[in-house]
Amino acid sequence: MTNRPYIRPAQHPTSRHWLRGMTTALLVGMTAVTSTAIPAAAQSFGPAIRVNDKVITQYEIDQRVRLLQLLNAPGDPRALARDQLIEDRLKLGATEQFGVKTDEAAIADGIKEFAGRANMEPDAFLAAIARDGVSKQTFRDFIAAGVAWRTLIRGRYGNKVEISEGDVDRAIASQANVGGVRVLISEIFIPTAQDPAQAQALANQISQIRSVSEFSSAAMKYSAASTRDNGGKVDWMDITSLPPTLQSVLMGLSTGQVSQPLPVDGALALFQLRGMQETTAAKVSYSAIDYAIYYIDGGRTPEALGRAKQITDKIDTCDDLYAVAKGQPEQVLARETKAPGEIPQDIAIELAKLDDNETSVNLTANNGQTLELVMLCGRTPSNAPETEDGKVNRAEIVTQLQNRRLASYADGYLAQLRAEARIVE
Repeated sequence: MTNRPYIRPAQHPTSRHWLRGMTTALLVGMTAVTSTAIPAAAQSFGPAIRVNDKVITQYEIDQRVRLLQLLNAPGDPRALARDQLIEDRLKLGATEQFGVKTDEAAIADGIKEFAGRANMEPDAFLAAIARDGVSKQTFRDFIAAGVAWRTLIRGRYGNKVEISEGDVDRAIASQANVGGVRVLISEIFIPTAQDPAQAQALANQISQIRSVSEFSSAAMKYSAASTRDNGGKVDWMDITSLPPTLQSVLMGLSTGQVSQPLPVDGALALFQLRGMQETTAAKVSYSAIDYAIYYIDGGRTPEALGRAKQITDKIDTCDDLYAVAKGQPEQVLARETKAPGEIPQDIAIELAKLDDNETSVNLTANNGQTLELVMLCGRTPSNAPETEDGKVNRAEIVTQLQNRRLASYADGYLAQLRAEARIVE
């Protein structure tokens, strides 16, 4: 897998989240960018891009470029304009397919909200951007695509997003972490499928080890994880990236000590603490982890591992996995956004070792018959919101969790639409 820079969907200029920080940029852009509007008669209204049965004209591209310039959007404005307009057409096609009607009141509210970020009334705002070459219709289309898309996503996936009191409790607990500490550990995963009693006895024996070299030898002999080739050793990692239960276990160990066996899916996990350091880095907590799992038949056979390598060699982000899974049963790919405490222990441990858009093939499912290609899509840092009286605002946390999960569904659905689309430029 190549390690090219990646902008997470919540930061990408096509996302409504990106618009929240636009007040300053908008005011600077509208005063600093000189007007270079091209007369409509001199612009081309011919097709520049075809997206399925829909057309994007050169005029629309020029208008979106101008809007992005006024907003001081990062990156190449022309490339961003083309990408945004393609996504807008995909969203429009999906909303038409499901009969979503344009809500004029919601569009008006969207324009008002956006103008309010620049401390302007809607009419004054539209007049200001018009003087810099962006038509009212262009900006309306810009807002309308987002409004219709959010309506579709809420209607299609809203009933799948259920936030429990436990979800809220875990999101709050994720803020009270032991940040400022990083750990150096070794790991052993002992499969339990064939003989659970024997696996338990072996795990109990290994848990008594106090020597790093002895634990390393046991890892090379017994561990099912790929780290066995390195004696089970894992590089330094921030303890807050580990599952909450494992954080407390490691904080209770002394150097060289091994944890009691921890049951995970299909195995018993043991961890040896090789080192612990306090750091000056700011505490970071995560309220949600976005990850994907692509399931490959064959377990850890050479064929399955070869297939996993083929996939990782040609993908850069989690969204690329939708193209890989195209035409296959839906269950071959899972994309989840969960609070750290919700994630299964074995998956959470693997995710802790990864940076955004990195992959792991250490895990299997179905008693070792299925290889799990695990990919970290991104971590969402946040702080628990409070009410005016200083108490945790549970209602706001519910809204945050709902929005994050809906955003994950939206990102995945849009990636699927793009993978299936016929785009001709």
